[in-house]
Amino acid sequence: MSKAIKFGTQQQEFYTTLSQRVNNYFKTKNLSRNANGEMVIKTLFMFTLFFIPYGISLTGIVTAFWGYLLLCIVMGLGVAGIGLSIMHDANHGAYSAKSWINDFMGYTLNFVGANAFNWKIQHNVLHHTYTNIYEVDEDISPRGALRMSPDSPWKPVHRFQYIYAWFLYGLMTFIWIVGKDFFRLARYQREGLVKKQKANIGKEWAILLFTKIAYATYIFVIPLVLLPFAWWQILVGFTVMHYVAGFILAIVFQPAHVVEGTSYLMPDADGNLENTWAIHQLYTTTNFAHRNKILSWYVGGLNFQVEHHLFPNVCHVHYRHLSKIVKETAKEFGLPYKMKETFWDAIVAHGRLLKELGRREQVHVLVTA
Repeated sequence: MSKAIKFGTQQQEFYTTLSQRVNNYFKTKNLSRNANGEMVIKTLFMFTLFFIPYGISLTGIVTAFWGYLLLCIVMGLGVAGIGLSIMHDANHGAYSAKSWINDFMGYTLNFVGANAFNWKIQHNVLHHTYTNIYEVDEDISPRGALRMSPDSPWKPVHRFQYIYAWFLYGLMTFIWIVGKDFFRLARYQREGLVKKQKANIGKEWAILLFTKIAYATYIFVIPLVLLPFAWWQILVGFTVMHYVAGFILAIVFQPAHVVEGTSYLMPDADGNLENTWAIHQLYTTTNFAHRNKILSWYVGGLNFQVEHHLFPNVCHVHYRHLSKIVKETAKEFGLPYKMKETFWDAIVAHGRLLKELGRREQVHVLVTA
């Protein structure tokens, strides 16, 4: 966007009222907005899900290649769990009231191969501020073979994206690690986003390069030296691990915004949006599977995506309890509270929108304001 985007100012009392009620919830319950005992247990579990199979593989106990691949699959579950439940809260500043703990836990993203600094800009700044706004929210902006917005240019290949998208989703973290992080940091530097974060670009490049080398060493070089497998077998295991992680992350995040019933609200020629930021989040975000406690536990409460977008600095273990407050306040103000009843409903609705976005160039009939 060439012009700065400005959110509307009407109905600001919605978020003021909602914030007061949420603050009152934590005050009356005498609860911290950050991690609790449940979160600590979950953190240990997710690390265990990654470290135990990695440690077992290095012992050489598993000599069959198929056994090694099974360990890599479990590690993929751990990578996704670390991303969804640990680094996500930490990089939002929600894991702890102490910034150094958030920073430390946030760097678990670097530990599994990606880059926390890039993620904060892409996710916290661009996606959370400008949700579903084409060319600003990178989650829906030009994605090559995928068309995630009705404002994105249509290509004939998009007619089949509802079929092939599911296969591409598994490549998400792999692409981040081997190339996208480098291109993204260079672009953020060029576009002035690094400067806006008051970051030292030399330091960020040094962290990116050092952590990439460290990751490649422990995840590829050490297994290559210690294990009785050829280099291509180690590479296959690495790819399988990230395919599992990437697929899980994609099918959790995509149904929250690229789903039937969501809105793609674009600013006018002067960069003005009709709604306030908080109301914009209600129109562009969808919850799913409220009753599925097991799913919610593993995905870091991100099935409560509305609550997360409105209160990203609150640890996800509280979202379930805040959802009733958010839903009732939205209803009181005549605002939407979008939700799919089950995870399968959300996946199906995402697939249908992929098909619709691939059918023709303009699908604004799907957009509700």
